[in-house]
Amino acid sequence: MANIKSQMKRNRQNEKARMRNKSVRSEMKTRVKQTLEAIEDPSADAAEAYRLAQKRIDEAVSKGVLHKKTADRKKARLAKRVNAAS
Repeated sequence: MANIKSQMKRNRQNEKARMRNKSVRSEMKTRVKQTLEAIEDPSADAAEAYRLAQKRIDEAVSKGVLHKKTADRKKARLAKRVNAAS
């Protein structure tokens, strides 16, 4: 544990940021998972699920959780699977 006042503050800030990032990352992973499940299920709308996943991936980029190119790669791979299924 830190003894320096500024480091204690920095630790508090880092913990808040970690929890925010965790929330964004979790929501993104959930949407991607739902898209993959929609691809497997013929009655589900995979295109709509993909649209929601894409939105969450872009949100993660805007929040600084993901790098732009990482997000582009994730979206491209997901789109490839959605298009192959339909």
